[in-house]
Amino acid sequence: MRNFCLADKIQRVVILGANGTMGAGAGEVFAGAGFRVVMLARERDKAEAGLQAAQNAARAEAVAERIETGTYDKDLARTVAEADLIFESLAEDLALKRHYLELVDRHRRDDAIVATGSSGLSIAEMARGRSESFRQHFLGIHFFNPPHVIVGTEVIPGTETEPAILKSTVAMLGSRLGRKVIVTKDRPAFVGNRVGFKVLNEVAQLASERGVAYMDYLIGPHTGRAMAPLATVDLVGWDVHKAIVDNVHQNCEDEAHTCFELPAFMERGIREGRLGDKTPELGGFYRRQGAETLALDPRTGSHGPLKKPAPIEFVEKMKSLNRVGKYAEAMAALREAKGADADLCRRVVLGYVSYGLSRVGEVAETPRDVDTIMSYGFNWAPPTALVDLLGARATIKMLSDLKLGVPACLEQAASDGARMFQGGVLDYGRTLVG
Repeated sequence: MRNFCLADKIQRVVILGANGTMGAGAGEVFAGAGFRVVMLARERDKAEAGLQAAQNAARAEAVAERIETGTYDKDLARTVAEADLIFESLAEDLALKRHYLELVDRHRRDDAIVATGSSGLSIAEMARGRSESFRQHFLGIHFFNPPHVIVGTEVIPGTETEPAILKSTVAMLGSRLGRKVIVTKDRPAFVGNRVGFKVLNEVAQLASERGVAYMDYLIGPHTGRAMAPLATVDLVGWDVHKAIVDNVHQNCEDEAHTCFELPAFMERGIREGRLGDKTPELGGFYRRQGAETLALDPRTGSHGPLKKPAPIEFVEKMKSLNRVGKYAEAMAALREAKGADADLCRRVVLGYVSYGLSRVGEVAETPRDVDTIMSYGFNWAPPTALVDLLGARATIKMLSDLKLGVPACLEQAASDGARMFQGGVLDYGRTLVG
């Protein structure tokens, strides 16, 4: 029987892609948990920049005592041969990842664990052609950005990942790194990004006709999210957003297929270098000009002064009720509101519930898994919490009225008269504010 190096024995970690946001973040997370870390990049100065970013995230220069830097050409073979875990955090480019994973396979110890930090590319494709030992020790570990703040984590086994490796990795991430972990199936964008970016891209599509400020106001924090959707896309980066929605659109034919079509104005903006917060001079949906915030006009591609939309009665009512902890009353206000604004808000919010809980059995094992990653990965109210606040039967009626799918787990809860939210994942009020 093969002698597996289980994840709870890991001491030495090598990170490929040290200068990327997630590579630097992973360096801080592993070093902060006491691991010895090597951060590699194409060039030494890029690896050093990754180390500096890790220090900044930790707000402690001492983190550097557990990190060394190097380059792929000079240091990959040696450091990978000594590593217990190799964490690949390169750009979301399958060919690029496969190239470096081939090098890892060539130099790794037979018992070393290899993980990709991909946010949604195929685990099977990355493992294809690799050695048997590699395939048995390979899986995905998807951190959410920024990983030193956001603790939700997805672990994605391949078809040949040894069960002992999977089990020990999940345990290590929870006990040593303080992660809130779910195990997902190897499907495009996994659970969190599949569900979250469906909503984000749907709001971006609607913004092309309805306006940026209006959509962020209508689907703001009062609907159960820490940030308004389009501000979130700016934070994530338009290029990252495109990579995720394109991947799902190209590889998934599901009930929300059209929601993953990247809006044409975003395609144009990306070609022009407009990527959101990471390109402050060009901005994204928003741009700062001195002390003033400008908003994008999707029709022209230019920014103008941000004009707050006229207050909408049910939105303001929801905000007021959430602020004093009356979350069920706030959702009742959404349920009972009349008019086109309310219809549109219900379609997006109930679309989130429908799509998220419909992933149970396809990508996620249980509704609780969806809840966990949407709350701890996205800082959004979990779908089952919204169901309980609205009532299962009332939710089914709203979904039917909107011609949205009714997930099987929701039908079962309504039949049993049971609450869906299981507690221990997230207090209702953590995101239902604003």
